Parts: sequence; C-alpha cells; structure tokens
Amino acid sequence: MVGIIFGGRSGEHAVSLMSARSVAQAIDRNKYDVTMIGISKAGHWIGGDDPLRELEQGGYDAPGRALLGAPRQGELMSVSAALVPGELRLAPVTELDVVFPLVHGTYGEDGALQGLMEMADVAYVGAGVVGSALSMDKGIFKSVMSAAGLPVLPHLVITRAQFAEQPDQVVAQCEAALHYPLFVKPANLGSSVGISRADDAAGLHGALVEAARWDRRLVVEQGIDAREIEVSVLGNDMPQASSVGEIRPRRGFYDYIAKYVSGDSELLIPAPLSPELTERAQSLAVEAFKAVDCAGMARVDFLLDKSTDQLWLNELNTIPGFTEISMYPKLWAAAGVGYPELIDRLIELALERKADRDRTERTFEV
Repeated sequence: MVGIIFGGRSGEHAVSLMSARSVAQAIDRNKYDVTMIGISKAGHWIGGDDPLRELEQGGYDAPGRALLGAPRQGELMSVSAALVPGELRLAPVTELDVVFPLVHGTYGEDGALQGLMEMADVAYVGAGVVGSALSMDKGIFKSVMSAAGLPVLPHLVITRAQFAEQPDQVVAQCEAALHYPLFVKPANLGSSVGISRADDAAGLHGALVEAARWDRRLVVEQGIDAREIEVSVLGNDMPQASSVGEIRPRRGFYDYIAKYVSGDSELLIPAPLSPELTERAQSLAVEAFKAVDCAGMARVDFLLDKSTDQLWLNELNTIPGFTEISMYPKLWAAAGVGYPELIDRLIELALERKADRDRTERTFEV
C-alpha cells in the first residue's frame, strides 16, 4: 500500500494539492494500492473516500484525525472520540508499505513529517530529517554549501525580530554588504512564495516586510543578471543527474504565478549550454545532493551569470513540484525516464533506504 500525503500547514498548500493529483493520476494502479491522506491548512489529517477533492474545495473532516502508528507495524491510525467522555479511541485505518510525501514547504519538506515517519518506522520517498532540514532553510543551506566548497552568491540572514526592532539599521546593513538589485526570501519556504526583488531602499523595506510574513528568518541575496538553470537528481548513495533545463520567465522572475498558474514561461530542455557547462551543472547538483545527505530525489536550482558563465547554487528542493508543468519530471522525461517509471523508481529508492536504515543497531547492552 502506497500512502500519498499532501496538503499541510504551509503557504505551499495549493501547490501540494496539484502535485498530489498529478501523482495519483499517474501511479500504476495495477501495481500499487493507493490511499490518499490529506492534511488541512489547520493541520487536520483526513482520509475517507476523496480527501484530495475535500481539500481542493476548501473543506476538511474536522472530527477525525489520523497519524502513523507504532514502529514496524506501518499502520495509519485514526483518532476519534470514544464512548467514555474525555477519552479517545485509536483504530487502524490501513497498513502502509511506503509513504509518498508531497507536502511542500514547512511541516512537510523541512524534516518534521520525515521525523514522524522515522518514528513510525515506515519507508518513505525522499530525503531524511537532516537532508530535508538543511535544504529547507536557505540560509543554512548556503552555509553548508560554502563549507563544502560549492559556490553560493553573497547574502545575509536577518531575523524577523532584528528587522522589527531596527528596520532602518537592517536596510543599511544590507546596502553596506550588498548592492542592488537584491532578492529577499523567507528562509523556510519554497515555490517562490514571499520572494521579492528590491531595487532601492524602499523596495528592500517592503520586501523584508513581505518575507517576514512567512518566516522568522529572512535571506537577502545579491541579485545578478542570470539565467535560471535546473537539474533533477535521482538516487540514494549513488545519485544521478538528469538532463539540464533552463527557465526563461516572461515575468520579472520565476515567481509563483509563472510556476503554477500562467504556465507561460519558456522551458528549454536541454538547456542551450556548452558541454562543459552542462557537465559542470550536473556535477555540482550531485555534489550538493551528497553534501546535505539527500536521498530519493531533489531538484537543484542554479543561477548562471550571463557575463561570466559562473554557476551559482541557488537552492535544493527535496520535494520538488510534481505538477504537469513542473521541471523535475520534465527533466527526467528528457533523459528517458517517463512519469510512471519515475514514480516506480522513487518508491524503489524509498524501500532501499528503509532496508539500509534497518541495518542500524538501535539498542546497546553492557
């Protein structure tokens, strides 16, 4: 049984629903039994006949909650009110062989959901707790890349409290260390939610206000005249890189609307790069994947300086979008791995990772 978990308490809730519908439609139902597990914006876990449709319509089954069961049982449990007032009843819903998490952003891509699945001792697709957490926080990710000798753009990390207490000083600090244009991002969010470009002090202040809505840590990054390059990575200890793609947004930059709504950005696969740059991007993508101890899948995003051909690592997405216009499956399709086959491979990698995890000793007797 494959459990597809989607939704969640994140600004990327709607994106997650899109990804879940795409995977649910593409997965081989002759090969896999599938159960859909939704998480509402309020954090309610819901099952039932069609939780995806419920969440798409803005509803949720408030009385029922679900959670992963005891270790090694791989059961999804429901929690409901018992006959005795004040007591709860725990009942198994279904037994899971592997979980396919498609909860983008906070509480799904940051290691929180992965920690729950580790405690439940169930196989799951994608990176573990460490890889998820390191990749999710853009500021910490850049620090890890720098420590590994991989190229990242100059940047600052500001806390929401710092900005709230001394907004003028924070703006001045950014202007002293970097030069316009600047990009301001919530550290722990994806899908371009809360990201703004700033071309002057007033724009920077507004961008910091917007990013602070979404996270307590804010990344201010040096802007450059760049091409947007992406590489998909697949594997566990021996990961492989896909074809290299390029995104040419028709908007100011590749924002949320361009990614998931308009669909009017130009996607070039393969990217028009020299063989040397193509190989460099693929090599850096694999190095970044290994540096954060990633597993299963990741989409690695780069900025390619138009004047110098310098590749800069931008971010690593451990649960990349799986919508029809998402780059991760498109890049593997160009490399000869179709969508259903890609899902198969990810499930196999999850089971492989679980088998390796089971080799670890958990008790110590003196």
